[in-house]
Parts: sequence; structure tokens; C-alpha cells
Amino acid sequence: MNISGAIQAKMTYDAIVIGSGISGGWAAKELCDKGLKTLVLERGREVKHLDDYPTATKNPWDFPYRGRLPQTITEDNPIADRCYAFGDATKHFFVKDAEHPYVQEKPFDWIRGYQTGGKSLLWARQVQRWSRFEFEAPGRDGFAVDWPIRYNDLAPWYSYVEKFAGISGNRDGLETLPDSEVMKPWEMNCVEKHIQEKIKSSYKDRDVVIGRCAHLTEPQEIHKQQGRGQCQARTLCERGCPFGGYFSSNSSTLPWAMRTGNMTLRPHAVVHSVIYDEQKGKAVGVRVVDSNTKEMMEYFARIIFVNAACLNSNLILLNSTSGRFPNGLGNDNGLLGKYVAFHNYRGTVAATFEGFSDQYYYGRRPTAVMMPSFRNVRKQEEDFMRGYMTFYTGSRPHGNSESLGADLKNSVAKPGVWHVSMMMQGETIPVESNHVRLSPDQKDAWGIPQLITAVDYTDNDEKVMADFLTQAQEMLDKAGCKNIIPNDSKQAPGLDIHEMGGVRMGKDPKTSLLNKWNQLHTCKNVFVTDGACMTSTGNQNPSLTFMALTARAANYAAEEFRKGNL
Repeated sequence: MNISGAIQAKMTYDAIVIGSGISGGWAAKELCDKGLKTLVLERGREVKHLDDYPTATKNPWDFPYRGRLPQTITEDNPIADRCYAFGDATKHFFVKDAEHPYVQEKPFDWIRGYQTGGKSLLWARQVQRWSRFEFEAPGRDGFAVDWPIRYNDLAPWYSYVEKFAGISGNRDGLETLPDSEVMKPWEMNCVEKHIQEKIKSSYKDRDVVIGRCAHLTEPQEIHKQQGRGQCQARTLCERGCPFGGYFSSNSSTLPWAMRTGNMTLRPHAVVHSVIYDEQKGKAVGVRVVDSNTKEMMEYFARIIFVNAACLNSNLILLNSTSGRFPNGLGNDNGLLGKYVAFHNYRGTVAATFEGFSDQYYYGRRPTAVMMPSFRNVRKQEEDFMRGYMTFYTGSRPHGNSESLGADLKNSVAKPGVWHVSMMMQGETIPVESNHVRLSPDQKDAWGIPQLITAVDYTDNDEKVMADFLTQAQEMLDKAGCKNIIPNDSKQAPGLDIHEMGGVRMGKDPKTSLLNKWNQLHTCKNVFVTDGACMTSTGNQNPSLTFMALTARAANYAAEEFRKGNL
């Protein structure tokens, strides 16, 4: 073997996983469990569970501004600052705006976390299965393209990842929101139960249940094997949980993969592109730029999983050009980067509730009350397409910010009137004009083209929001709430942090990029299983579906690897 051959052998693995977030962590775990030597590439720094959560146990008075950020930081990071989780205790887990620029052809708030675990340290941890209606809807109603799989294809994989991740909730028996593998649920408070009862008695098509979330309320043996413990209901999750009480790649899948002895983690590895060998007719590796030295290097493998998070996965594939694929890897049909969609969070309604003044609640529950979509579920019925999930909470805040001295102390000493907050999570319809593409002339610090975002709301999104605002006000009124105030935040797409699409799954290579196993139609040893693969967005929080799709695809890839098909 010559020197170059020896070097290549040292840089060669069975599989490469690009990204270490929620889906990348699952890809790593499954491939390593199946015995594949797997390289995990992370563009950010390494963050180890327990060791690298510097603010996890700090008190409010340990921060100079009690958790708020100085004006200089908020002014320098207007995009990150719009995220609810961005603060003095969490800023080290967020991408800084100036360091990673992109081109907003239309306003888009791209929230990113570049470190081991990615945004799995920052996510809101809400998990719901898709129902059969979400998988059937595009083919039934004629938007997007038909999914190449159905609920029954994914159901066993939902169960598989739920048992490992740990999900709290009830088994509610709803066709619109299939049951998960769950442990003890969190409890609704008295006002939330009252609203639940009023909605149930007033509407035949609306079900209200406690939210399902990736928190350990009763750790099982599989979670103890991961070194995780019970959720302490601190709701300081975005700092990193020292108890492992909620699911993250850092506390769960990545350490599990590392313990197999089959995983190699390479932080500070900015992926430039996937290497395509035209003689072999398949991808053979990944081209990487060291984020510190700017040195370019190449790693090689028979299987490549692209899990860089939706928009970065699109960027990498668009930048993976060759004689065979001049417009991006797998992009024969010109649809790579197109049909990007998201969730519509613009509508909220606030209210007060008079009563239950003798009751309160205990702890900081990490989930809300939720209601699955009741619009256009079984057929098209409204003057808009699809619908929305609804979430609400009831709380009794302490203190009056307008008070001073003794009045302030007295107001803080006891809770005030009940407040109710209701929000929407609306499905958006993928359209070709909502897309991302590479800038022809602007590059980042590593010589990679910047991403151009051209994603916006449609008239359908406006109609969905208007319906939510009308229905939410009506439901709260029927529940006896007062001072009901609707609001349109007018926030840009992206702040939902649920971007999906651009490398969508489908049955036909002419209208999609990936097949039913999440393989590129025209490059079968490249898999995409993060948000980029989604054909449509559904109403539910998407992370659980990313996990299930990834576990399913990784197990298939491992089987094909053993057979010599990849």
C-alpha cells in the first residue's frame, strides 16, 4: 500500500453520519449497535453530558442580569434573540448571527446550535406521533406528493424510539393522535381541566389531552442503563440537564453509541460536500473543512447519513456537485432545496379566568395541554387546506411589575388571578416557490457558499391562522374566560424551528429526492433522515418522526451493508 492509500485507509469507516443532533444521534446509535464503524461529523465544538453544562445548576442571582442579556449581545444577535430559549444561561449553545451569515431573500429566522447534540439541547421536547391522516393527506388532497410510507410502516419504529428516549403522557385512544409508549403523565391544573371539560361538552370533534413530552417521570431499566434519572421539573432544560431527565443526543444516543466502541466523533468538522465517484456510481465519502485551521480533508465510507438539520442538509447536497450531478447530489429533477415548509406559530390568544382562587399547582411542568387538529382531518371541508394543533396552559403569576415597596412584596407573596394562554401550531402547505439555494458570490468563513432563504407564508397560512383565532376565542369564551385577546405575532418563518423539506421523500424520482427508505433515488448509499426529508409537515411537533424515520432507515442501511448492497 502506498502512502496515499495508507492515509485513505486510516480515514475510512463503514458509515459517516453528518450531524450529531436528534436525528444524527439516532443514526449513530443504530449503526454502531449493528457493528458498523461509524464516524460522526459535528461542525461545532464537543459538548459532553454533565461536563459541559456550565449554567445547569446556577441560581438566578448567580447571573449578573438575572438571566437577561446585556444590550450589546441582543443587538449583535437579533435573530437568535427572537428565540424563547436564548438568554444568559443558554447563549453558549446558540449560533451567533455574525459568525454564520446567510442571505434572507425573504425574512427567515434560522435558529441554529452548532455543538455536539445540536439543538437537542435546546428543543421544546414535545413529542406526538403522526396519525394515518397526516401520511394520507397529500395523496388524498392533492398537495405536495404522496408519501411513500404510511403510519403502519412507521408505527413499530415510533414504539422503538419512544421506549429508548422515554416519553411521558397518557394513552388517550385517539385516532387523530395515536398512542405512544408512555410512562406516568404530568397533570393538568384545575383551570386546564375546567377548560378541557367545557370544550368536550361543547364540541364533538375536539379532544383535549395532557401533552406528551420526552421527559422521564418513571425511569425504566433502559434509561438507567443510559445513566439517566428522573425529570426534576425544573424547566431549566435549555441549559443542559445534569439529571438526563429529558432526551438529548448528549445524554442518550451518543454516549450509547460511544460505548459500543464503534463510534468516532470528529468535532470542528464543517462539511463542505459529499464526494461522488462517477466510476463507481455512488458516494464514497465526505469533504470536510476544519473549523479552526481551515484545512480541508476527506473521509471515506460505504454509507453516508446526512443529518445536518434541514437547511444545512439542503446546503450540503446543493454544494455536492460533480459531472454526474452538476446541480447538487441527487438533483436530476431540479427539486433539491424546493418545497421547504415549516409550522405556523403566529396565532395566540390570552385570557383571564375568575375562579378557583383557593387552588394552585406544584412544580414546573415541562409540557402544555394539547388538542390535535380537528380541521380537514378525514376530508377537505374548509376554505383552507389542512389545519392546526392547539396548545394551552393555565397559570397564576405572582407579583405586579407596576408595584413598588410594600405593595410589590404583598403582590409577590400570593398568586394573582388565573391567566390562560392558547397557541396554534399550524401545518403549512409545501410550495415550490418556498426554497433555499446557494449564493453565487457570498461565502462563509470556510469557503462554503452561503445559503439563500426564500421562504414565506401563503394565503392558506393566513386563513388557517384566522380560523384558529376565531375558534380559540370561541372555546375560551365557552369555558368562561374573560378579557380574551387574540394576537398575530407576525413572526417570520423559521422561529418555529420546525423547518422541513427540500429533500423530500416520494414514490417517483421525477417529483421527489428520496425513496421510502430515505435513500437518494439516484445515489442509494446516501440517506437523509432529518427534517429535510419531510414530504409534508403535519400538525404535530416533528422531532419524534425524525427519530423514527432515522432508526428505520439506519437499520435498513445496516442490513443492506451486510448483504453487500451498499
